[in-house]
Amino acid sequence: MGTSDVQVCAISGGSGAGKTTLAVALLDRLGDQASHHTIDWYYRDLSHLSDAERAVVNFDHPDSLEVDLFVRDLAALRAGHDIEAPVYDFSTHTRSAETFAVASRPVIVAEGIHLLALETVRAVCDHLVFIDVDAQLRLERRIRRDVIERGRTEESVRAQWAATVAPMHDEFVQPSAQFANHTVQAEDDLDAVADELAALLL
Repeated sequence: MGTSDVQVCAISGGSGAGKTTLAVALLDRLGDQASHHTIDWYYRDLSHLSDAERAVVNFDHPDSLEVDLFVRDLAALRAGHDIEAPVYDFSTHTRSAETFAVASRPVIVAEGIHLLALETVRAVCDHLVFIDVDAQLRLERRIRRDVIERGRTEESVRAQWAATVAPMHDEFVQPSAQFANHTVQAEDDLDAVADELAALLL
C-alpha cells in the first residue's frame, strides 16, 4: 500500500474465466465506493495497418496492449487522481479519438488476462485475484461472447483460440496464478466471492 487510501483489486484469469462477471458483481456491492478499470481498453491502435495486417496480430500477447499507459493510469487512480481512459473498437482494432472519465474512488476494480503476469501492474495493486477455470468451459464462454458482442463467427473464434489464445494462456496467464492471494475455482459461487472481496475491501 502507498500513502493513498485507494485500494486496487486486480481480477485476472484466462479468457472466459469470469473476470467481468466477478468485477461487475463486486462493483455492484461497492456502489459509489468503487470504479472499474480494465486493461482491455488499452489495446494498441492499429489504424496504421491494413485489414489483412490487423487480422494476423496476436491480441493475446502482452505486447498487443499499451501496458505502460495502463500502469500510469492505474497508478494515478490509486494516488487519488481521476483519469481519461481510452476507448477501443474491437470490430476495427482501432482506438477512438474520444476518452471517458474514470473517477478515483476508495476501491479500483481492475481486470484483464495479463494483470498478474505483468510485474509493473502487480506493483500498483493491493489484492490479486485469479479465476482458475478449465479451457473447455472458457472456450464455450468466449464463443458466446465474441459472436454476440463482437460480431465474430464461431469458426473464427475457434481458430483464434487454437492459434493464439490457448498458447498465450499457457505461456503467460496460467503461470501468473502463482502471484494471486485469492484464487477462485470454477465451481465457486462468484456472488459469494464478490461478497467476500467487498467485505475485505471496505
